[in-house]
Amino acid sequence: MIDRIKKLYTDNKTIFLIAGLAAMIALPFLIVKGSVMSIIVKILFYVILASSLNIINGYSGQFNIGHAGFVLIGAYTLAILANFGWPIWVLYIVAGIVTAIIGFLVALPTLRLRGIYLALVTLGFSEIMRLVALNWTALTGGPMGIKGIPSPWFFGLRSTAPHNYYYIVLFFVVICLFTSYRVINSKVGRAWMSIREDDHAAMSLGVDIRKYKSINFMFGAFWAGVGGALMAPFYKFIDSSMFTLDEGFNILSMVIIGGQGTLVGPVVGSVVVNLTTEIFRFADEARLLVYAVLIISMMWLRPQGLAGTSKSVIANRSIRKSKQVLLSKLSGKKEVK
Repeated sequence: MIDRIKKLYTDNKTIFLIAGLAAMIALPFLIVKGSVMSIIVKILFYVILASSLNIINGYSGQFNIGHAGFVLIGAYTLAILANFGWPIWVLYIVAGIVTAIIGFLVALPTLRLRGIYLALVTLGFSEIMRLVALNWTALTGGPMGIKGIPSPWFFGLRSTAPHNYYYIVLFFVVICLFTSYRVINSKVGRAWMSIREDDHAAMSLGVDIRKYKSINFMFGAFWAGVGGALMAPFYKFIDSSMFTLDEGFNILSMVIIGGQGTLVGPVVGSVVVNLTTEIFRFADEARLLVYAVLIISMMWLRPQGLAGTSKSVIANRSIRKSKQVLLSKLSGKKEVK
């Protein structure tokens, strides 16, 4: 069923994109409740955050589980500089650039690390950033956080309401997905994917592993910083408790459920995970069991994610059996049942 929907989308991609964008623009006129719009704005935040993590984990094969640290840097950069009178619209980009620089500094000593070792380094980085924000009271407000973060003006209106701020976030979502698409389909994106598949083979073909891994981390960190900067004016308050390891795993679960290495996957994952959160909000911490069941089910039935392209584990059983029969016939042996 999922593969049929994907085929239909692929055959009519332009029509779907135009219709989808038109529907997103008209959405605030159709939804009256501010609480519902707040949920939709939150989903758009996580589309950017999950897409930025997907750039690192899905396209270059690196394993970053401390993405919340980059989001924290972007949010605090905007909140701190906004108090000094910097224009908010400029700070969205400044926050992304500052986070990209930090991402480069994190990438440099970890270029030779892979798998669980890289994961532990990014995990430690995320916790260090959170503890710095918690204890540097003079700059970050410490446990009290930063309050009263100003909102940008949008067509002469202060974008305090979710219906107004929605368009600002939607604009950055479109830019994020468009630039990601262009980069992924460029020489840089092909280099990332060659590193993901086999970094030794990529190196033998002349791909500069250190250069492209650094660019990958910087690009993913940039959009994580922009996503964090977008969250700060909307909530009007940030503190270190918003960027714990749970938040990092939350973003990671969206990438896994939606599908790593696909442009649409993080969008699907963000919608599914955030709607699941809202539906099971009455269950408090017990809703984490729903996440666990959902992730385990996805890893077993469809490990490539909802938007992935490869066959599921169950479908692969018949393929593997057919291959075994063919190999046994070619080798002249009888099939072992």
